[in-house]
Amino acid sequence: MSKKLDFFSPYKGPAGGWGALQSTTKHWLKSDNAVRNINTLLKTNQPHGFDCPGCAWGEKHDPSKIRFCENGAKAVNWEATSRRVDKAFFEQHSVSWLRSQSDYFLEYQGRLTEPMRYNPHTDHYEAISWDKAYELIATTLKQQSDPDQVAFYTSGRASNEAAFLYQLFARAYGTNNFPDCSNMCHEASGYALTSSIGIGKGTVSIEDFEEADAIFVFGQNPGTNHPRMLETLREAVSRGVDLISFNTLQERGLERFQNPQKPIEMLTNGSKPTNTAYLCPKIGGDMALIRGIVKVLIELEATAQQAGKAVFDHEFIINHTQGMDSYLAQVEATPWEHILEQSGVTEEQIRYCAQVYANAKSVICTWAMGITQHHHSVPTIHEIVNLLALRGNLGKPGAGACPVRGHSNVQGDRTMGINERPSPAFLSAMEKHFNFTPPQKPGLAVVDTIKAMADNKVKVFIALGGNFAAATPDTQATKQALSQCDLSVQISTKLNRSHLIPGKQALILPCLGRTDLDQQKAGPQKVTVEDSFSMVHASGGVLSPLSTDQLSEPAVIAGMAKATLGNFPIDWQAAVDDYDVIREYIAAVIPGFKDFNQRILQEGGFYLGNSARQRQWNTPAKKAILHTHSLPESILPKRAQALRNQRTLIMQTLRSHDQYNTTIYGMDDRYRGIKGERKVVFINPADIQRLGFQEGQRVNLRSLWDDQVERKVEGFILVPYNIPAGNIAAYYPETNPLVPLDSYGEFSHTPTSKSIAIELEAHYADNSLNLVQNS
Repeated sequence: MSKKLDFFSPYKGPAGGWGALQSTTKHWLKSDNAVRNINTLLKTNQPHGFDCPGCAWGEKHDPSKIRFCENGAKAVNWEATSRRVDKAFFEQHSVSWLRSQSDYFLEYQGRLTEPMRYNPHTDHYEAISWDKAYELIATTLKQQSDPDQVAFYTSGRASNEAAFLYQLFARAYGTNNFPDCSNMCHEASGYALTSSIGIGKGTVSIEDFEEADAIFVFGQNPGTNHPRMLETLREAVSRGVDLISFNTLQERGLERFQNPQKPIEMLTNGSKPTNTAYLCPKIGGDMALIRGIVKVLIELEATAQQAGKAVFDHEFIINHTQGMDSYLAQVEATPWEHILEQSGVTEEQIRYCAQVYANAKSVICTWAMGITQHHHSVPTIHEIVNLLALRGNLGKPGAGACPVRGHSNVQGDRTMGINERPSPAFLSAMEKHFNFTPPQKPGLAVVDTIKAMADNKVKVFIALGGNFAAATPDTQATKQALSQCDLSVQISTKLNRSHLIPGKQALILPCLGRTDLDQQKAGPQKVTVEDSFSMVHASGGVLSPLSTDQLSEPAVIAGMAKATLGNFPIDWQAAVDDYDVIREYIAAVIPGFKDFNQRILQEGGFYLGNSARQRQWNTPAKKAILHTHSLPESILPKRAQALRNQRTLIMQTLRSHDQYNTTIYGMDDRYRGIKGERKVVFINPADIQRLGFQEGQRVNLRSLWDDQVERKVEGFILVPYNIPAGNIAAYYPETNPLVPLDSYGEFSHTPTSKSIAIELEAHYADNSLNLVQNS
């Protein structure tokens, strides 16, 4: 007699293929706009269409190919729905009732179509005119005794034009408080790369993947998070590239892929591998693993020198790096015992990876949030840069560093000045062009903004997109902080959890999405975005908005700015009448955007350039800086180490396949075999037995942190899975309450959502095991 979970069946097919087509069709039909959305999907990522509102993966320009993936289709159909959330909806539903509904339910209700103001006496949102909304915002901003009492949050969905206008408004108002989604995902990449190579962006282009001899993929799940990457990886493997995936969980997209655009492959139900080797390090063990690779490379270099040869690129090291000797000494002093214990892989596996690296002329290292959301994320990325530098794999074709960004324009927002610590050069350019002195004091990022709201130091919170309450760590603390604000403003396309945590006064302002036609005085407008490869391209919506009260993000920003500042420092309305005006401002202030309006007419967009790719190192030493770190004693911050015991597990949060960031498209996670359930814990079968539980048992998860605050989520189901012993994984935002606000990355302040100390306890409210008996 064996036991089987009724919602779990291991997935045995490839990523993509027929499963992706079936899922795309399902979500297309659910949009309630099926006929119209066929044309919409065909305009995705095309020269005369719009940029996908999903991931930031780039691609070679080829208008003959369909350019949306399964998750892109979900995002487009989710946004291009005909369902409306309007005055009548809010009259029917109180905020308290809506708060009890799931995240999936909230966003499934449709598009926001008119501005709303929260009435605390009735607990309902009520319609308000745009003029009245702007008046409320302006009055509240003018009442603040210090501009730093206001925080301006930004989601990576915002276009370059919206982001630039937003930061101009906030800085003209007088603050650098720019918490944004980068603070919660890739802040470690920006900090580590800037401190190493002088620029906080990846150094590779999409074409480099066609020239690489080896590709190392760290801490990411492209099958769910950026599926278009799978085609790039499988093509690399097909032409003989050594592609090694390092990921704690066995993810189907990193194993095999069936390309829906290959007719023969679909008809024969064939598929191709997306790796040549797959290693599963422990959570947070990637730095130790890379340290072991370098330790082997030192041995190989010594052997090569005896034969009058070399493994290291000594010319590159001498001419382009600083700190190599100190780093290599640290590597040699690191004992193998520490490397193997922390990495969770074998010495044999590490030696294999080192040999692949040594044999390859050009190597790309690519990573995502499996690397960036740890206490030691910055040292880990420094370690990746050091590895690349050993053989000169920076600034040459087919090689380099490739952090894969999440949301579609999260990188562009930073380029546009959404940064709580702007560079002196940027502020100087702003002052020169706009004839005012921007604030010089560093502002607040996400974690510090939440603390400042809790301490009543930030009293107004304005969100340009996103779902701050659900996306941030320590959910209960964040909700309490938001509710204390004098005013909260949410500029949004759809209803989400953040709207249900109003401040003392609260506004929901409906805006256009990426798919919507943006008609202004000068005619239909385009916006621009920047992908992970520093390519900037235009995006123009194709669908008529559901309501005339849905305004573009630039229009909403300009409306707030004009009501607050008048025509200072620009004519805000003129900028909205024609976005060419905004792009002229960008071209005048930000390097790389000369002739911006002309260059976006190029099909496929234009490349911003990358100084490190040209081996120009914008560091104090004018060389790539190789930082030296000891391996951490523990991947956990000290405040969790003190409470660790034999029952402690290390948890990482992750997305399901029917999810993008905090947007829940459905209740399935196809590639992990989950159907109709989100409250699950993926756990090694040996840990289930060791801890005295049964598979399918419901448990509570309790976070270990030394501040006397109980952080617990309840009623999660144990699912046996191929994950290292001692590690577990569960979906966010359901498990974000377990991430302490003070558990963040060294240097980056990024929440450590991939390494949380957890204890499990039996959930006694429901003793059923939710099992089906099979003979």
